[in-house]
Amino acid sequence: MSRGKRYNGEAKLNMKKVLAVLVALLVIVMFVFVIYKLVTNGKGERMTNNYYFTSFQDNKYGVINNKGEEVIAPSYQEYIVIPNNKTDIFLCTYDVDYTNNTYKTKALNSKNKEIFTEYENIEPIANYDANNTISYEQNAIKVQKDGKYGMINIEGKEILPCEYDDLYSLKNTDNSILIEKDGKIGLVDSTGKVIIEPQYKEIRGLGTDYKLGYITITEDDKYGVVDCNNQKVLENKYQDIKSLTENGIYAVKENNNWELVQRNGEIKLSEGLQNVQDILGIKNGNIIIKNTSNKVGVISSEGETILNNVYDDVKFAFTGSYIIEQNGKYGIAKSKDEIVVNPTYTTMNYISTADIIEASEDGITSNLLNSNFEIKLTGIVTEINTNKGYIKIRQDNEEKYYNFRFEERTKQDINSSNTLFLDKQNDKYGYVDKNGKVVVDYQYDDATEQNEYGYAAVQKDGKWGAINEKGEEIVAPQYDFSNNLGIDFIGEWHLGSIDSNATYYTK
Repeated sequence: MSRGKRYNGEAKLNMKKVLAVLVALLVIVMFVFVIYKLVTNGKGERMTNNYYFTSFQDNKYGVINNKGEEVIAPSYQEYIVIPNNKTDIFLCTYDVDYTNNTYKTKALNSKNKEIFTEYENIEPIANYDANNTISYEQNAIKVQKDGKYGMINIEGKEILPCEYDDLYSLKNTDNSILIEKDGKIGLVDSTGKVIIEPQYKEIRGLGTDYKLGYITITEDDKYGVVDCNNQKVLENKYQDIKSLTENGIYAVKENNNWELVQRNGEIKLSEGLQNVQDILGIKNGNIIIKNTSNKVGVISSEGETILNNVYDDVKFAFTGSYIIEQNGKYGIAKSKDEIVVNPTYTTMNYISTADIIEASEDGITSNLLNSNFEIKLTGIVTEINTNKGYIKIRQDNEEKYYNFRFEERTKQDINSSNTLFLDKQNDKYGYVDKNGKVVVDYQYDDATEQNEYGYAAVQKDGKWGAINEKGEEIVAPQYDFSNNLGIDFIGEWHLGSIDSNATYYTK
């Protein structure tokens, strides 16, 4: 085959075409570089779609990925914390001396290589909610250098200098980390930005949302308010300030009396609050109050009585309505003259993100009520997922799904990314695909829906096993999970039962 005349020097190069080719090649190189940056962490290490979980075997902790593969062999006596399970940063504690209360820490990546070695200690930042359930800061890590503490992000960049005596999260308030220096308390956010310099005896959140601001307490126990931009809202001159606010109105205690004040400190309401022992909540200008006889009622911001102080407890529900507790039973009231649901339930909760009320008389079967106080669903509620907007409820021994308008939905609607869907025939469970074709025969006594990693748990003769995304049985039914907090599998590893704050997978 002839190479063409160009190789014999019989024709000139077309420089315009050459230039065009060079430009095209440059674009391709730039595109490849961008793709390379996207699939790496900027250090030449490939980032994958792996998710990571703490494992436990033979009384030692390790790490697995969402394929059930061992990443770090179980070799640590202390629980391994994974702050962000999408990122391969595993925080390990070792050489623990319980007598002298000393220990060492280190961070490993998925190659079992120690990272962030320039620090003496490296620890997760634990967040506690009102029920003391723990979560971890996903993008910030506590580090120690020369005996002082600071923070790095998950790329290892220092976002808060190591110059503080200690740091830890503010309980039940997001994006808020307390810092200590020379005996004073300050506050930073999860990016390391200093919001309040260390100058107070104590700092509290005004609510779970950091945007509501913070209560600051001085050494002489004077209370004030600072917003999330470190702007002084209320001077530190009050005896107490409640951890609640609405539309710039604050509940403050001064001269042993409660008042409602505005951001500028101007008194909005004091009448009707003289005999108030505590203020429990403010919503839409209405205030839940507890009197000196420990009875709870509601007044408006103008001092008008909405509910008399005759209840053991009152909670906000739908707009203009309240969950009332009386003699251990719950109902719903709109005003002192209008009880819309009599107090007959043993439990009752308003789920604000779904705008529904769940109420139960026996603690097992629930009624779900809409904002017109109508019972729309009855059954055993197994899940109310406010992220995806659905209710999972067992009715007539079948799992059914509904949206928050109480319209029934199929499993395929709710779990559109699943490859398998739980189905039931003749009191036996199997799995079908999205078109309803049977993939796993109806042979199990119980089963779970497929989890986000493609696995489902199946039960036969009281024992549990697992299938994969193809419906193949990868773990024969063999485990008794009657004492477990939950039932879940990642490959051949099943969820352990340590507690809700330190879950692991084992086999």
